[in-house]
Amino acid sequence: MSELTHLDSAGHARMVDVTAKAVTARSATAEGFVRCAPHVVALLRSGEIPKGDVLAVARIAGIAGAKRTPDLLPLAHVIGVHGAVVDLTVLDDGVALRATVRTSDRTGVEMEALTAVAVAALNVVDMVKGVDRSVEIASVRLVAKSGGRSGDWVRQG
Repeated sequence: MSELTHLDSAGHARMVDVTAKAVTARSATAEGFVRCAPHVVALLRSGEIPKGDVLAVARIAGIAGAKRTPDLLPLAHVIGVHGAVVDLTVLDDGVALRATVRTSDRTGVEMEALTAVAVAALNVVDMVKGVDRSVEIASVRLVAKSGGRSGDWVRQG
């Protein structure tokens, strides 16, 4: 790619104009992980975290995060988030997060899926930090996308 799409001819940041692009069905999936101490995992499994239902709050926060992505990322387009699923699974060493976001629009939902995972992970941290100050977000990454001009992509490995 010889041209940076988010810079104008003077080198200033700009929002890419997607007006002429076709509306197509698009989807993106991201995943993340919040590493927790064993005693936190036990509290999550028993439902005894003092702040309440961590997984339910994080799930709703992740969905809200996907819908608010353009408020957080100034060059992201305002698009219709037509579907958002955020799943959290308690594992022996923490919480695995996965979000899939769907739309029929002119641009993809990769940033919305990543934002959903990041916001859900931040909510897990917020709700367990009182019982484990060492809790950490270990990763957030895109794992798949479909639709649009560039087609489908799946992370290998």
